[in-house]
Amino acid sequence: MSRSSVASRLSSAASKVKRFADLPFLAATRDALPWSFLGLLVAFVALLTVVHEPGPLFGPGLGLRVSAALLPAFGVMGLVLAPSLAWQYATRTGRAPLVLAAGALGAYLAALPPLHGDPIEYLRSVGASGLFLALIVAGVLAGLTSTLRRPRLAALLVVALALALRPLHISLASGIEAALGPLGHLGDSYLALVLIVLVETLLWSCGLHGPALLAAVVTPVYLTLQMQNTQAYLHHAPLPHIVVVSLFLFVFPGGAGATLPLAALLAFSRVKRLRAVGRVALLPALFNTNEPLLFGAPVVFNPYLIPPFVVVPLLLATTTYVSVALGWVGRAIYYVPGSVPSVIATFIATLDWRAVVLVLVNIAISSICYWPFVRAYERHTLRASASSG
Repeated sequence: MSRSSVASRLSSAASKVKRFADLPFLAATRDALPWSFLGLLVAFVALLTVVHEPGPLFGPGLGLRVSAALLPAFGVMGLVLAPSLAWQYATRTGRAPLVLAAGALGAYLAALPPLHGDPIEYLRSVGASGLFLALIVAGVLAGLTSTLRRPRLAALLVVALALALRPLHISLASGIEAALGPLGHLGDSYLALVLIVLVETLLWSCGLHGPALLAAVVTPVYLTLQMQNTQAYLHHAPLPHIVVVSLFLFVFPGGAGATLPLAALLAFSRVKRLRAVGRVALLPALFNTNEPLLFGAPVVFNPYLIPPFVVVPLLLATTTYVSVALGWVGRAIYYVPGSVPSVIATFIATLDWRAVVLVLVNIAISSICYWPFVRAYERHTLRASASSG
């Protein structure tokens, strides 16, 4: 097959993927997620000041405090996502934003189990399913609105449907948590690591924030394992677990998709627009924040860049797990936030200089894998500019 034929097929695939990405509900989800993150951040900061966990705020007990505050904060994130998503969908389709946002919020609250006991404990119990529940409620509302073309009736129906499940003792939140449970129960295994990485990157490829959607399920499990490693280290015992929260620092240098090398490659691109995106995204990528790159290049729904975006983290997960399992690199002792640059964070987490070597090797592997795909995307962009000019 000729190079021009391959390029033509990729261009056709890119056009189809872009049309799919522009569907109102998917576009609305991308627009609503930043607002739900804001809700998560505000709730996390507020809860961090009121939760009571033993030990100082900073030090080995930091992970316990973060866990105690972060898990209920995900409950607030779902609470914000449901009306935000409905509002964004209504805005994009020219329907009544306030009506649909109120309907989504009402249905979301009606679908939750009844409030009982301590509010923080309640938020912690619904946090694992809150994001998916918000997506389901807003999706049903969007479908009804599109079919009936009457926003008020659609909002009333979705609330009525959520309320009708209560006398039947059917809990959507519990059902979602049960469906997601197996992912969190895979525990300290290579299979768990690979599946979590794969699901996160596939969700991101569709414009959905994979880490956020999975964090409420994954974080409780692997932060608990992380704390067990910390306690073992403090008691001079062997560290029991390989797959813990801080292990993902090796897998995602630059953020989801291991995109630090991608930002660097684009920063020196022959294409002016890509070069500008790469230079803007490079500094955030050093701190493992890559939303400017994912939506600016874009990587999301881009058939040229999605293959390495999905495959590279799987390769890095493999090199990391094997290196730690064979004892070439020490197991992660401490929880370190993902916003700390990978080279620094991995050393702090393991107290092992070999961790720095491993993360640099992973960055090199990522660079080699991304390079041909970046060059192909550059050629496509230049041809598209030439034909349009």
